[in-house]
Amino acid sequence: MKNSIQNRLLRLKNNRAFELFVVAVIIISALEIGAKTYNLPPFAITLMSFLDVFITLFFLFEITIRFIAEPNKKDFFKSGWNIFDTMVVVISLIPVQDSEMALLARLVRVFRVLRMVSVIPELRILINSLIKAMPQLGYVILLMFIIFYIYAAIGSYLFGSINEVLWGNIAISMLTLFRVMTFEDWTDIQYETMEVYPFSWIFYMTFIFFTAFAFLNMVIGIVVGVMDEEHRKARTEKEPSMTDLKNEIEELKGLVKKLAEKS
Repeated sequence: MKNSIQNRLLRLKNNRAFELFVVAVIIISALEIGAKTYNLPPFAITLMSFLDVFITLFFLFEITIRFIAEPNKKDFFKSGWNIFDTMVVVISLIPVQDSEMALLARLVRVFRVLRMVSVIPELRILINSLIKAMPQLGYVILLMFIIFYIYAAIGSYLFGSINEVLWGNIAISMLTLFRVMTFEDWTDIQYETMEVYPFSWIFYMTFIFFTAFAFLNMVIGIVVGVMDEEHRKARTEKEPSMTDLKNEIEELKGLVKKLAEKS
């Protein structure tokens, strides 16, 4: 009886239509959170309250199905996404009105949108790729910070007297360089300094080359490389291993032998 219920829930959990319905509810939840930021008429507020109760109960139902359908219950909490989903669902059960934890409950409801990541495997691969790329990205970010620091010091010494608002000290200069790197009206900054230092364009061109072109391409290359590795692992997990194939062949041989003996 227990195995029968578990198998049915497992089939429901893996059902494509059910997965799409879960995604639809998550999208509706996101729209509901956005709608609450507007001034709504009383009937709309009442409707949103009922909708919020439905979404909360549905998420509780969905996480319960996933937990019961898991053959080994301990493995359920070995997944970080399952723990995250459970925390979001449990905290969402806190009443929003007239509660000391109302603000926390409202903030947690915002994170319901992130449940999209745990439902869609492709999004999980993207997030896992970013997390696994962090150690390599850390060195690139450190090197970028060094370049920022050097150029900010040079800019502060050279251009501080021209525009103290943009180059007054090294901290402000780093913010200005970030504006240059993101191409936010950076030519206005360049032309202002070129009036005093005609060759200051070299300062900006070399900085943009190092940061916007070289380092950002390095970041993209690292993330893409890790993503390719994650996709390769996902494909490997889906494909049957040689041991599985051998076991299936042995089972087929045994079945054929039994059929031969009966005949």
